[in-house]
Amino acid sequence: MEFRKLAEYYDRLEATTKRLEMREILVQLLGEATPDEAQRIAMLSLGKLYPPYVGIELGMAEKLAIRALRSVTGASEAEVEKLLAKKGDLGLVAEELLSKRKAQTILFQEPLTVDQVYTTFERIARETGEGAMENKVKLLTGLLAKAEPKEAKYIVRLVTGTMRLGVADMTFIDAASAVLGDISSFREDIERAYNITSDIGLVVKLVKVGGVEAVRGVRLRIGMPVRPMLAERLTSAKDILDKLGGKGLAEYKYDGERLQIHKDGSRIMIFSRRQENITHQFPDVVKKCGQRLSADQAIVECEAVAMDPDTGSMLPFQELMHRRRKYEVEKAVELYPVGLFFFDAIYVDGEDLMNRPLPERRSWLKEVVVSDETFGLTVAKLVEDPSDLDSFMQRAVEDGCEGVIVKDVSPKSVYRAGARGWLWIKYKRSYVSKLTDTVDLVVIGAFHGKGKRSGWYGTLLMSAYDPRSDTFKSVCKVGTGFKEEDLKRLKAMIEERVVRERPARVDSLMQPDVWVRPDIVLEIVGDEITVSPIHTCGWGTIQPNAGLAIRFPRFTGRYRSDKGPEDATTVDEIVEMYRSQLKSIVPEEGEAL
Repeated sequence: MEFRKLAEYYDRLEATTKRLEMREILVQLLGEATPDEAQRIAMLSLGKLYPPYVGIELGMAEKLAIRALRSVTGASEAEVEKLLAKKGDLGLVAEELLSKRKAQTILFQEPLTVDQVYTTFERIARETGEGAMENKVKLLTGLLAKAEPKEAKYIVRLVTGTMRLGVADMTFIDAASAVLGDISSFREDIERAYNITSDIGLVVKLVKVGGVEAVRGVRLRIGMPVRPMLAERLTSAKDILDKLGGKGLAEYKYDGERLQIHKDGSRIMIFSRRQENITHQFPDVVKKCGQRLSADQAIVECEAVAMDPDTGSMLPFQELMHRRRKYEVEKAVELYPVGLFFFDAIYVDGEDLMNRPLPERRSWLKEVVVSDETFGLTVAKLVEDPSDLDSFMQRAVEDGCEGVIVKDVSPKSVYRAGARGWLWIKYKRSYVSKLTDTVDLVVIGAFHGKGKRSGWYGTLLMSAYDPRSDTFKSVCKVGTGFKEEDLKRLKAMIEERVVRERPARVDSLMQPDVWVRPDIVLEIVGDEITVSPIHTCGWGTIQPNAGLAIRFPRFTGRYRSDKGPEDATTVDEIVEMYRSQLKSIVPEEGEAL
């Protein structure tokens, strides 16, 4: 496929915010592509070369891309900067500058293909060491020299990580299902394959190669992280046990980072809940798993918790973030040791355990985890009585945990990769009549600061995730809780993600000063949840023509870099918290509700 054809499809995708139209465009695009091209197109369309666990990113500094662009077009630095200030998009700058070149300079060139562009991007991404920056610029210069203006727009956007098509993994799952025929007939198979491989490109390729049978043949593989199972939340012990049929396994909910550990003989790999390979951050975990995971092959999940080296007590999540460094890792290991608390086994020595009930999976886990003081299973208890569950939750809080997760133990308690459902239910300590529990929300917009905050973004527009529509719905504006260092950090994070128009996956009636690609997850706490005519979270669920909003929201100081935007608090959770808030209100004597 010629790259100009792909660029035309990208123009069509960029011109619409309608999800059905996006899906139909992708169906047409995948229909024209070969299997290998389809795999590469799926990744490029998401602004990536590989799935997250590969650990190789395309991103190239904007300054280097500008150097390549100047070299090809002959434009001065001042001309590029002026155009960039006007358009706010280096891709559009590239398109305009290249359109000014004489037509004959590109008239007789061989057209670029998708494969040529992709393989050049691979070379750019893999350049390291001395001279790497110069080599990256040369490779990009060579690519732009062969590109037509429209192609240059997307080449520059891809290489600088600023694609803005509005498509997501789930959009490709729907499109791949439609390629096979009826979406409802094939979506479950395709989503399953994606959830156990975390590789949408591979799944799309399999659809092209062998249809639904190839997709159904996908199996768990060591080294390919499984997308994690997620929990819902409820606000009372009775409601939780009623939902689970009268009993459940209550486990401590540790304030740490969820890890998925893969073992293949002597090789240990560690993945985050975002499927990133973070093995280098935890050399101590690698060593301990080599010694204390008795299986030859395994995929197991645990919570890594920062531990006080002097007292052995658990420390808050933020202390663990010191591990997120490329250098001086051994020093971080010494200063911030971790304890590992295992809660699930997905695969052990050739046995796929995903469709086994939780009690059976936990039995396998006990067999392969050789425990010591800081390496073992989560503290857990089978509960059937609400008062027993409340007592266990209080014990968890006293031991330094956030609360508990209560899990289904019936025959249906399978591991549902990538799914949020009522098989696991969060029960946290701060559920009371008002919203004192925290929520994880996604930044979708920002407002310029005033007064002392002039030059910063003073207020952020936050959203909850709606899995049904794969969109982010506004739920509050937050402007308090930010320290000066937060304002500086958030400005840099936001400016990397600013887009000119409302992102296709964002649903908001409110218009911020700048729109932000939904990617940054922050922990927020507020006073209560109220009905709102201006926020779209839960729109029409409680009242017609109204949504829900968090009143008096505050930033807790916690950046949820361990969570992807789709892992944020959901619209359904906000709705449930609002309803439970109403249930907990007790009227004064003689007062009507």
